[in-house]
Amino acid sequence: MDSRHLFLMGGSPPFGQRLGKKFTELASGATGKIAILFLEREGWEGYMNKYTAALTQNGARNFCYLPLSPAPSESFFQELVSCSGIIIGGGETEKYRSFIVDTKVGEYIGKMYMNGIPVAGFSAGALIIPEHCIIPPIDTPEKQHLFLKGIGLIRDCVISVHYTKWNEGENLKRAAGKTNVAAGYGIDDDAGIYFYNEIQNVIEGRIHIYKNEI
Repeated sequence: MDSRHLFLMGGSPPFGQRLGKKFTELASGATGKIAILFLEREGWEGYMNKYTAALTQNGARNFCYLPLSPAPSESFFQELVSCSGIIIGGGETEKYRSFIVDTKVGEYIGKMYMNGIPVAGFSAGALIIPEHCIIPPIDTPEKQHLFLKGIGLIRDCVISVHYTKWNEGENLKRAAGKTNVAAGYGIDDDAGIYFYNEIQNVIEGRIHIYKNEI
């Protein structure tokens, strides 16, 4: 089994300096190709620079923009498997989840991650990555606290994004208690965590860690 590399980012792009450099190195720099999975909407082309800026500064040159849909084409998967890094973007969390979790897209991401391809999620993209996908009321149309299944790249923890901005302290504690996991990570905007083999390795920006008394 290859070493595994996971980046959970608490807000919108870009990467911070340290994590941007780390992700670029792990994604093979100038010789690699980085996939950006996103929800297509008007003006999306202009927004992609936010994802790529911190990576091009560190030598990345090749990017593959893959809009998510209910029924991806075969070319979507051919492009995805040719990539040496994966970024899952931000936006509507429930929609990202419906297009990725328990789908062929999620299956491919899981296999590539296990084979050493670094995976990063921003905001919504980060929320769907753990075993437990916890979506707070502020992030759902019905204003409900949702406890759903995630992709499952990391286990025994829950996360909150936009932690301070969304005042997520009580929600994070509740989520950790309800799911019976060891820890909750509250990730602020402009902050992120790099996990090496699912173990916290590098923190950039403000992270709030809640240890659950199981």
